[in-house]
Amino acid sequence: MINGLNFRTLDLNLLRVFDEVMTERSLTRAAHNLAMTQPAVSNALRRLREVMGDELVRRSGYGVEPTPVALALWPTVRDALHMLRESLAPGAFDPASARNAFVLAMADATAAKLIPGLMDLLESEAPGVNLRVLPLTTRDPRGLLESGTVDLAIGHFPGVLAELGAMHLQENDPHFHHQRLYDGEYVVVMRRGHPLAGQPLSLDSYCDARHMLVSFSGRPFGFVDEALAAVSRQRRVVITVNQFFTAGRVVATTDLLTVLPRHFVGATGMEHELALCDLPLQVPPVHVDSLWHRQATQNTAHRWLRETVARAANIGFRPAPPSNAPPPQRPRKPKA
Repeated sequence: MINGLNFRTLDLNLLRVFDEVMTERSLTRAAHNLAMTQPAVSNALRRLREVMGDELVRRSGYGVEPTPVALALWPTVRDALHMLRESLAPGAFDPASARNAFVLAMADATAAKLIPGLMDLLESEAPGVNLRVLPLTTRDPRGLLESGTVDLAIGHFPGVLAELGAMHLQENDPHFHHQRLYDGEYVVVMRRGHPLAGQPLSLDSYCDARHMLVSFSGRPFGFVDEALAAVSRQRRVVITVNQFFTAGRVVATTDLLTVLPRHFVGATGMEHELALCDLPLQVPPVHVDSLWHRQATQNTAHRWLRETVARAANIGFRPAPPSNAPPPQRPRKPKA
């Protein structure tokens, strides 16, 4: 019973309209996707409002904004509709003939490791499949997955995985699933001629230096700062950027230090300008995972995508040179 009305009297087509409106946040776009008129969509929402006893969505700018009741209801409706679609028309996914388009979210350092191998696999096994890679701007991409903005998020998500683990222990079914792809190693990076280059880096020297931080959110406090705080130390972060490549380019021409994934240095094309050394303190391991909404778990196309990304993660990658390696010598021109 909902507000005194029997569920059997509910027109389930109203839930399809509700799901599309919540996805698009626009009555016009929802009507277009459903091959309906906008007045028909508005009428369906009115009928659902009467059943639910809630406004569900309100006008906001050029679209609509959901109410708290709508936000609470939507995941259940969306999962139910998805399972129904999969049951009625599961369909096998054939990568050789597929014309699917997938959207991935990841940082530039992750893309540098995965995309070359992923493209090799697509070209040989799924030439009709298209990919869009969006920059990852958060350590919690669940909103992007919930809204359907991306199909798969790839990165270091310690907070999200901790919450999912806690839900699993409580025997709740998490709305998101994940898969470990690889473990990353972070190193201190500086220009080759930096006063601290070519020698073991002490904790005092590290803390006394000026630092650049790669921060997706712009917050000047990262996992290295958390590790420093645990031993009652801190460093001075003078600038934050949201791309690892930018950080590498800047430290190559300044006296700033930064921390980059070791595998990424070789992909920058600047490795001969950079010196690497180990962090002077223990930091938690950096795990890189793929994360997706549970409603995609049984989808055959999405399963193929996850498996292919995992295969790409295992393809070899050119490692960064050791910190004391000399710059490559350019061949001399023969004398005339």
